[in-house]
Amino acid sequence: MSVGRRLARLLVVLVAFAVSGVLAGVVWHALWTPPSGVYYHDEWVIDAAGAPQDVGGTALYVVVGLVAGLVVGFAVTLTSRRDEMLVLAAVAVGSGVAGALMAITGHALGPPDPRPLAAGQKDFTAADADLRVEGTSPYVAYPAGALSAATASFLLLNGPRRRDPENRFEAEPDE
Repeated sequence: MSVGRRLARLLVVLVAFAVSGVLAGVVWHALWTPPSGVYYHDEWVIDAAGAPQDVGGTALYVVVGLVAGLVVGFAVTLTSRRDEMLVLAAVAVGSGVAGALMAITGHALGPPDPRPLAAGQKDFTAADADLRVEGTSPYVAYPAGALSAATASFLLLNGPRRRDPENRFEAEPDE
């Protein structure tokens, strides 16, 4: 396979993940309910009703990212039956980018962070929290789903290859 075709395949995989990351961010925002809180003594504090939803934003990020990673990782590998290592590397990089784009998109669509706006606000004024991911470990969800699906697809759906007398894999003909 020519270098140009390999680069084109790599670019298609990366673009597919970038687009899916933005779409997953839109889905994450659409499914999310903003936690409620109030301004009190120049600080924003979450109220009792908003506390469970505060954790829910990150949990929802993990679920949406994992499912999106599984779907896109599987779809990409189904359409790329050759150059498994190149595609797997592209899936690793692309899914990491997709996870970041998902977080950026969801945050941009949500309400602004109320904490910096707290100074000078009247006490007990209601304000919703912003959509964000707490911590760094949730960012593993998208790549974990994508790499799991890609690996499973390559291992389970690729047929065995013939070997030449020197015990090397034979090259597959270009399509």
